[in-house]
Amino acid sequence: MEYKRGVDAGVINQGLFYLSWLLDHRDEFERLVRYRLGATAASQVLWSGPRLVCIAGDYTRYDVHAVREHRRSIDLVRYRLFGSDLFGLETVASVSGGMPVSRRARRQPVAQAASDVQGAAMVALATAVDEVLLGLGDGVNRVERKQYRAYQRLRNFACVCPPQRTKLLVYLKVEPADVDLVPGFTRDVSVLGHHGTGDLEVQLRTPKDVERAQDLFRASYAAA
Repeated sequence: MEYKRGVDAGVINQGLFYLSWLLDHRDEFERLVRYRLGATAASQVLWSGPRLVCIAGDYTRYDVHAVREHRRSIDLVRYRLFGSDLFGLETVASVSGGMPVSRRARRQPVAQAASDVQGAAMVALATAVDEVLLGLGDGVNRVERKQYRAYQRLRNFACVCPPQRTKLLVYLKVEPADVDLVPGFTRDVSVLGHHGTGDLEVQLRTPKDVERAQDLFRASYAAA
C-alpha cells in the first residue's frame, strides 16, 4: 500500500517500485514476517497474487488509463475528508493482472462510515454531482480542500461542500442576476460568507435537483 496527500502521480510509480522490490526479496520479507509474527504467519504468505493499493486525494484520467494498461494488479483509491475526524474511500480503478473490473464495481463507493453518518442518499447524491461535473468536458480537475471539493478548469467553476443531513450545497461561478432565483433551490450569496468560491448557491436534495441544475453547471464551466 502506498499513500500520498492530494493529487500525486508519484503514488503509482513509487508503489510499483516497492512492489517490484518486494517480489525480488521474498526471502528477506518472509524472514521479517517470521521474526515479527512467527513461523505460522510466515508459512501463510502467498505470492500468487500480489496487489498494489494506491491511496491519494485524486487521480487524473491519464493515471487511470495507465493503470488499466499495466500487467500488475492495482487499485487506485481516492480518499475524501468529512470534517476533522471522518474520511471516506472510493475505488477509482481496479485492475486484476491487467484486466479491469467492471465499471459498476469501480464506481461503488466504500465510504460506509460517511454513509452511516450522513445518510446513503446524500452520499449517492454527491457521487452523482461528481460524475456530472467531471463529465462536463476535458481538462476538469478535482481538488480536495479542507472545507469543500473544487472543480477547476483555469479556475474554480464549482465548489461542493460535504453533504449535510438533507441537502448538498454547490457554489457556482454564475452571476445571480442572470438567473431566475428559486427559493429552496438557488440563492444569491455574493454578500454572504460561505466555503468555496462562486456567488450562486445551488441546493440539491434529490437526483431531480441535479438534473435541474445541469444548465447552471454548464454555464459555470463555460465561464471558467
